[in-house]
Amino acid sequence: MCVIDNINGRELKFVDTTLRDGEQTAGVVFANSEKIMIAEMLSDLGINQLEVGIPTMGGDEKDAIKQIVKKNLKSSIMAWNRAVVSDIEQSIDCGVDAVAISISVSDIHIQNKLKTSREWVIENMVKATEFAKKNGLYVSVNGEDASRADEDFLIEFIEAAKQAGADRFRFCDTVGVMDPFTIRNKIERIYNKTKFDIEMHTHNDFGMATANAIGGVLGGANYVGVTVNGLGERAGNAALEEVLMSLIHVLKCHSNIDTRRFKELSEYVSRASGRELPAWKAIVGSNMFRHESGIHADGALKDPKNYEAFDPSEVGLERQIVIGKHSGRAAVVNKFREYDIELDDEVSSRVLDVVRSTSVKLKRSLFDKELVFIYKDVMRDMEKDSPEAI
Repeated sequence: MCVIDNINGRELKFVDTTLRDGEQTAGVVFANSEKIMIAEMLSDLGINQLEVGIPTMGGDEKDAIKQIVKKNLKSSIMAWNRAVVSDIEQSIDCGVDAVAISISVSDIHIQNKLKTSREWVIENMVKATEFAKKNGLYVSVNGEDASRADEDFLIEFIEAAKQAGADRFRFCDTVGVMDPFTIRNKIERIYNKTKFDIEMHTHNDFGMATANAIGGVLGGANYVGVTVNGLGERAGNAALEEVLMSLIHVLKCHSNIDTRRFKELSEYVSRASGRELPAWKAIVGSNMFRHESGIHADGALKDPKNYEAFDPSEVGLERQIVIGKHSGRAAVVNKFREYDIELDDEVSSRVLDVVRSTSVKLKRSLFDKELVFIYKDVMRDMEKDSPEAI
């Protein structure tokens, strides 16, 4: 239930927060049955820890968390809390084995949101952490807005968390303002000074959440916070499927997480959240292995590795050759072989001409039935033009 980092042999662990941060997406609400189903799917996938909600909200939220705990899943079950003892008491009542204790660490938040001091932040974090540890919980101390915090204060905050018994620090790029190069260097400095487990929690406001998560791993973080499909507040979070497949195929890490379940999981979360899964979505979008352009389709037919970074079966998808305006003759010939029709050069050229003009008129690629109709029309026209028909 981990990824082995090829760079230095570390175990990288995944923390999925689809059911907490993902559900905090404006307008998204999961039914309790959906939360339980998603938790089970993530556990079956092999995710190390699931952050499943906020117990202090009470009502349905707390009931869903209790039901998830009763499932005795393989994953650790974490609840999110403010740095408040009463919040942690609610988490204990739910039966979770881990808590995230979150508090702002940037001066922007401390002064403008909390309207307090750095000393107050550390004092309350320590008090909450010590209470959680006395009750046998695994503790992640979350530094909200850590990317905009003073680095020296972050070090002080982490050292205080360590002394209080915390198990790791969650570095939150809360408003997604980091870049992967800066965040790598920052995490490397923090890790070298504290020698403490660090989790990356990155947001996608500038479209760099996945890159920033990877940058943090390269800097020394050994936990990665993600959500399915990148669901999350505003522009979302680092996407589970993007981060994991990047680790496997770009950084050459080894994983025992079952990526073949990604398509099913992504489609379910998409429906449950009411957020469409775009065709162009990295890793799990329907266009990932769909080829139309003549050069690309021909290359993919000769050897899929020409235009595919990995085999579609790895994420539960299938390769498709789409016929439309940009198709070439090789793709058309190959498509008709699926119908047990062998096209010669003349017929394939005529069919391709009609395919392209029809695709422009309809402003889309063509369906199988439309292709068969085009073939029949071309054959009729060729029969009329043949000398035997005169």
